[in-house]
Amino acid sequence: MFIALEGVDGSGKTTQAARLAEALGEETLLVREPGGTVAGERIRELLKDGEVRLDPMAELLLFLAARAQLVAEVIRPAMEAGRDVVCDRFSDSSVAYQGSARGLGAERVEELCDLATGGLWPGLTVLLRIHPELAAERMDAQGRTADRFEGEGMELQRRVAEGYEEVASLHPERVRVVDASVDPDRVHLAVMAAVAAVRA
Repeated sequence: MFIALEGVDGSGKTTQAARLAEALGEETLLVREPGGTVAGERIRELLKDGEVRLDPMAELLLFLAARAQLVAEVIRPAMEAGRDVVCDRFSDSSVAYQGSARGLGAERVEELCDLATGGLWPGLTVLLRIHPELAAERMDAQGRTADRFEGEGMELQRRVAEGYEEVASLHPERVRVVDASVDPDRVHLAVMAAVAAVRA
């Protein structure tokens, strides 16, 4: 099964993705976006660099390049081998960030994501819902250094949150929303329940 975790910056995706992968067993593959390949990690450095200014379409195409490589080199081979794959972000991130928040259009970005991945979408997308202000408070408490996206401020995160709500409403068959404002143990239980419901 291919599962992606999504949410605004500071929603707890990385933590919950790691916990989910561990819970699903040692054969489970955990990957992150962008990244997971040599090319993808180099693209990640560029995308996260606060000193780099990118046009929204250029930004999207870099994400798509990293994603195409990750799917071809890592995700599809793992799925063909019968392994579960857990991904910290996938195409829905592009729909929320570049499609909605950057104004490129959700439908347009979905089509480009579909092209880049050869039509691969998660069987389950877990959206960790949290108010951007609370997510920002958590990041401050953790002393996290802001990357290029986080450094753009609260307005971007609010638009991203709205974009994710649009994704959830458009794709109820694969998107399950989990309250990420509670403690991490309760979030993990809710994520596991969402996985169990899809597998049942």
